[in-house]
Amino acid sequence: MAKTVKEVLAMGKNVQMVDLRFIDLPGTWQHFSIPASTMDESLFEEGIGFDGSSIRGFKTIDESDMLLFLDPDTAFVDPTLEVPTLVIICDVYDPITGEPYERDPRYVARKAETYLKESGIATRSFWGPEAEFFIFNDVRYGGATNSSFYHVDSREGWWNSGEELKPNLGGQIPAKRGYFPTPPTDTLQDIRSKIVLALMASGVDVEVHHHEVATAGQCEIDIRFDTLVNMADKLIKYKYFVKTVAYSKGLTATFMPKPLFGDNGSGMHVHQSLWNNDKNLFFDESGYACLSETAKYYIGGLLKHAPALLGLVAPTTNSYRRLVPGFEAPVNLAYSQRNRSAVCRIPVYSKSAKTKRVEFRAPDASSNPYLCFSALLMAGLDGIQNKIDPGEPVDKDLYELPAEELKKIKQVPGSLGEVLNALEADHEFLLKGNVFTADLLETYISYKRENEVDPARLRPHPYEFTLYYDV
Repeated sequence: MAKTVKEVLAMGKNVQMVDLRFIDLPGTWQHFSIPASTMDESLFEEGIGFDGSSIRGFKTIDESDMLLFLDPDTAFVDPTLEVPTLVIICDVYDPITGEPYERDPRYVARKAETYLKESGIATRSFWGPEAEFFIFNDVRYGGATNSSFYHVDSREGWWNSGEELKPNLGGQIPAKRGYFPTPPTDTLQDIRSKIVLALMASGVDVEVHHHEVATAGQCEIDIRFDTLVNMADKLIKYKYFVKTVAYSKGLTATFMPKPLFGDNGSGMHVHQSLWNNDKNLFFDESGYACLSETAKYYIGGLLKHAPALLGLVAPTTNSYRRLVPGFEAPVNLAYSQRNRSAVCRIPVYSKSAKTKRVEFRAPDASSNPYLCFSALLMAGLDGIQNKIDPGEPVDKDLYELPAEELKKIKQVPGSLGEVLNALEADHEFLLKGNVFTADLLETYISYKRENEVDPARLRPHPYEFTLYYDV
């Protein structure tokens, strides 16, 4: 049952602050707080103003006034804050037109859900992201004209096995050996459990948590599937609680895709399916891996538009430190049942019609989930509308294929610059139904090039001194 304004006002009587949160274009939660005593019905009816000129991807300073409208259904009491605080996720509006703001990523996700229904293909979609992250004990980084460095540390890190830690209790995790060891090797059991409890207290259903493959505190917490906007809201809450709970225990968490050299990076495999009311449109008992023709066309859309999609779903220069062969990273544009080396995988844990789904494995959690899920949906729908054939499945280890066979399989681009070029060249499928706008995409691409691609490209890399200092 959706929360009503009356119910949220009642919740406000038991707290001292109300925290209003919204998402910027790159995907970071922003917020400001008001005393709970000032929250009344007019706040929900009229919205509340803020300066949008300092928000990445929003307004310029000469047109900075913007409005937030509170979504009462998103209200929850933050279990991690000392001062009792009610959190409400908001939508961004233009005060002049009175319309939703076109660059608000949450509005994009709302439009994607509307477009799905209007397409006549399905009534709803379900989303299940598996977001991985690292929890470190220490992090330092910086750069100047004459220097550049980073240093992360974890008591689980294999590099600490020989250090004088006074005492060093051993049990550090070798590279690629972090999957499922029990405590005390897994030092983060209680931290993950506290994150899970915070998520559940905020209304997010959790299925499982565990240590991941990499050394030095790589973790995963899987949250139960939901519809598109709801899941994007939940994933932002997920990232918030991971970081907040870790920080409260003197630790630091990151969703950076590749913080360590020589070990697995952190991805976000996104499970997705389309439904007509209670019928899963992706299931057909007679099809390959029990996939329907609709599901195969959906995969065709994902594969066709994958280079452009990566600009939104793997959107950092660091994403392409992860998307390389050999680290369970899906760089091959193919689909397969079970096979984790394909960019599209069809899980076969169950033969139930309800569980049939497509898993797209290229994304990572540095992405804005509202844009990520919306873009994936639009690519899949384009595949269905145009009956895009994904070709034959590849049920082989793609990393071990002979060179002549591997040449036949396309790979994802290898840099953020390349995928932004692909997005610039291939985005008509995103504009259908005005889900994405040309203005939003132009702003997004320009921001990424100016603030990420060019600064990273122009700076010497520390390893280049090893390679070239003595030339």
